[in-house]
Amino acid sequence: MVLFASDRNPELIRRLRENDVDVEIRDTSSSGALAWLATNSLLALILIFGLLMLLRRSAAGAGNAMNFGRSKARFQMEAKTGVVFDDVAGIEEAKEELQEVVSFLKNPEKFTAIGARIPKGVLLIGQPGTGKTLLAKAISGEAGVPFFSISGSEFVEMFVGVGASRVRDLFRKAKENAPCIVFIDEIDAVGRQRGAGIGGGNDEREQTLNQLLTEMDGFEGNSGIIVIAATNRVDVLDTALLRPGRFDRQVVVDLPTFKGRLSNSGSPRPQQKRLPPEVSLEAVARRTPGFSGAELANLLNEAAILTARRRKEAMTMQEVEDAIDRITIGLSLTPLLDSSRKRMTAYHEVGHALLTTLLKHSDELNKVTIIPRSGGIEGFTQSLPNEDIIDSGLYTRNWLIDRITVALGGLAAEAEVFGDDETSTGASGDIQQVTNLARQMVTLYGMSDLGPVALESMDNQVFLGRNLMPRSEVSEEMASKIDAKVRENCPHLSGPRSPGAAR
Repeated sequence: MVLFASDRNPELIRRLRENDVDVEIRDTSSSGALAWLATNSLLALILIFGLLMLLRRSAAGAGNAMNFGRSKARFQMEAKTGVVFDDVAGIEEAKEELQEVVSFLKNPEKFTAIGARIPKGVLLIGQPGTGKTLLAKAISGEAGVPFFSISGSEFVEMFVGVGASRVRDLFRKAKENAPCIVFIDEIDAVGRQRGAGIGGGNDEREQTLNQLLTEMDGFEGNSGIIVIAATNRVDVLDTALLRPGRFDRQVVVDLPTFKGRLSNSGSPRPQQKRLPPEVSLEAVARRTPGFSGAELANLLNEAAILTARRRKEAMTMQEVEDAIDRITIGLSLTPLLDSSRKRMTAYHEVGHALLTTLLKHSDELNKVTIIPRSGGIEGFTQSLPNEDIIDSGLYTRNWLIDRITVALGGLAAEAEVFGDDETSTGASGDIQQVTNLARQMVTLYGMSDLGPVALESMDNQVFLGRNLMPRSEVSEEMASKIDAKVRENCPHLSGPRSPGAAR
């Protein structure tokens, strides 16, 4: 029998020997040392592994700190944007302006030989969805030069100086790859007026803007770099950013006109949409005044979804018409049951439809329905706007007066059939529209006896810090005259009607 030193017991050994049991006693000091060494070695290895993980994390954090001020611009060495000018339809005027930029990039010697200077910046101005970003991609695709793209909001961080560092890094990379295009989308996020607004300016944004101004036109030139920026808020940009030498050209990307919508055919790339011959593009263009290119693309996409939902093999004009109604008016709901509410809605819409048909200067009647729509619309009367008037934005006084009369036709029909005491609140939207239009005729368009004087401003940008407190632009006497002239243009504001008066 073997006993270890740790188990040594004199009484046990004595009794074993009395019974003639062979006993061997061994020392355990060596095995205990080995166990202690193994245990402590394992703890040491765990500690070293933890330290290595901490060092690796701190090194990664240091690397991120070093990269914090680097530009986040997306870079394409070859202009593989997949877009050329042929893919952009409906904005031909803007395309012609930008063709010269492509010529500068392709053959700059042709212009510099006669002393022409390559423009440093092009500012694309237009409403959302008009195709500003698409145009920038088309310029790069046509010129075949490297293309940097970044959003204005990616320059601004919570730490002061980071945005300026990113601007420097962006232009350093652009100079290494010149000639190239730098596209800054939504530049108003970083280019707003300095020192404006309630509570002072933003130090980080202002420092970023200062660095951008220096890079575009400072002591050091940046030949071969064309900066293309896009915004829909040119009114808030800093004046130093808009001057020649920084943004030499300002290209307005307007909403497509009737011809533009017709050539656009609802998509920046119409070949991607397989439209059957029975879908009249002219009818679609007439029904969509004021639509941008993005809205036209969304329109045909909605029509395609409706076609698939109805299990049809090809899109028809009915799906396009329903898609237009869904986008402009709302989703159709369950038709009303036969009730007084339905009868009042019907007479209200008949009033609009009759005046639209009878008045000489009103638009052509297209559709009348009393099927309710989402958003609380019980019914609507739709007309086809005159594209010459809508696209040009030039409204005649006769057209405005007829528009006011048509808008009041629903209320007049309700009063004629049900009586003045039974008219409903369904005409509230019409009355608001008429009141605003009549006031604009007096205060903005000069269509009254008060003369061609602008008596009110179009808008006041309070956040710019220019007019923090509202103030009256006319005297009390003139305000009374304005109210009187507005009432002349709005029959519903002229007081109670006499018996037998025309509705």
